[in-house]
Amino acid sequence: MYNDEENLYHYSYQKDSGQQGTSGSSVDDQLNSFQYHSGPQQPVQEMKPVKKNRMGLRVTALALCCALLGGAVGGGVAYYAGNRPGETSVNVSSRPATQVSVNTVDGKTAMSDAEVYAANVNSVVSINVTGTSGTNFFGQAVQTASAGSGFILTKDGYIVTNYHVVKDGETVKVTLYSGDEYEAKYVGGDEDYDIAVIKVEATDLQPVTLGDSSSLNVGDHVLAIGNPLGELTFSMSGGMVSCVNRAINVDGTPFNMIQTDASINPGNSGGPLFNQYGEVVGIVSAKYSSTGNESVEGLGFAIPINDVFAMIQDIMTNGYVTNKPYLGVTAGTMTKQMASQYRYDVTSGVFIYSVEEGGAADQAGLKMGDVIVKVDDTAITSMEDLTVVKKQYSAGDTCTLTIYREGQETTVELTWGAVPADQQSNVSDEEQTQDNSQSGNGYMNPNDLFNYFFGNRFSGNSYRQNG
Repeated sequence: MYNDEENLYHYSYQKDSGQQGTSGSSVDDQLNSFQYHSGPQQPVQEMKPVKKNRMGLRVTALALCCALLGGAVGGGVAYYAGNRPGETSVNVSSRPATQVSVNTVDGKTAMSDAEVYAANVNSVVSINVTGTSGTNFFGQAVQTASAGSGFILTKDGYIVTNYHVVKDGETVKVTLYSGDEYEAKYVGGDEDYDIAVIKVEATDLQPVTLGDSSSLNVGDHVLAIGNPLGELTFSMSGGMVSCVNRAINVDGTPFNMIQTDASINPGNSGGPLFNQYGEVVGIVSAKYSSTGNESVEGLGFAIPINDVFAMIQDIMTNGYVTNKPYLGVTAGTMTKQMASQYRYDVTSGVFIYSVEEGGAADQAGLKMGDVIVKVDDTAITSMEDLTVVKKQYSAGDTCTLTIYREGQETTVELTWGAVPADQQSNVSDEEQTQDNSQSGNGYMNPNDLFNYFFGNRFSGNSYRQNG
């Protein structure tokens, strides 16, 4: 019954007085025994129809079975999809790490790039140079610092590098791959060939093996190891030989070079260029940095080792190149303006301004006003041509000069002299001073060359020697 006080509505279960509840009683009998009542006479139990309760259990059980079955089927599908060949899978190689063996360079066995590096990295050195360059506004010396590369030539510490790397150095520090550092002594060098030799006091160093640069072909693989930017020590770059016997002009000085597309950057200068057999075939020296207002890449240059090895040996023995050919003149490039002024019939060649008394030119009978137009069979049109030709001779060699004199050509026999030891650093300047002032080619004064190499640039085609 509805209880107003408690505001409760109860179902209570009470057995019929004439029947005993048995397990066999029907559901209808049980439902008929419900009575409405009020008051606390019987414990109150909340009941639900038995029929509905069983149905709920069946539904629940069925739902659980479906869930379990669906999970199993879904998991199987996901597993199958995740393991189908070629889809959503990661292939991991089981190949062991490559072991690079340190082979001895024998000149016969081609080596991998990694083997060339392993065989030679202990022969490459990092070079750091400090010095002074003039004074500042307050009269104080301006400190300079630069970096380059080099390679060990002998076990007792002779090291080859570029002349422009060490020429203005007051202190030269060499660092090996092992981390060992040495103070190096400048032995000697040659600016015309951009080579220098320094020495450290050490024993049992690992020297490189020199190869034959004349055997290089365009397309051959080459490698450079050095110190780019002065801080990325013992870096290796690779490429091919782009050209052999490439004639380039570096600030007025002609060079015969190996051209390569291996990455060459400031700090690589003086480092070795290796062939695929691990032999040194060149000395990294310069890169083509710009043409007009455009920068270029992939144009690096190295000095062929065959061209300078005899000079390197000479420097090691005597401190300078003793057999460097010497003409003994002050000369310059002949121009059309000069031809018009002096009423000459030739407009190119090398004009002689003065002749050194007792020198090779004087002994050959050359005079002021003569114009050299040929050396043996090589035509000479400028001072640069003469400089290139000179590099083909040594002191004591004889050649035939064709000269223009007093309106006609004549020939004279010339025996090249040797550069005096006290003029080693001034020969190029002396023989090109008049050329620079007369021709107006805008060549940079060699005294300013160092500053240019380490930051200053000018417009026009520019081969840049990398410190």
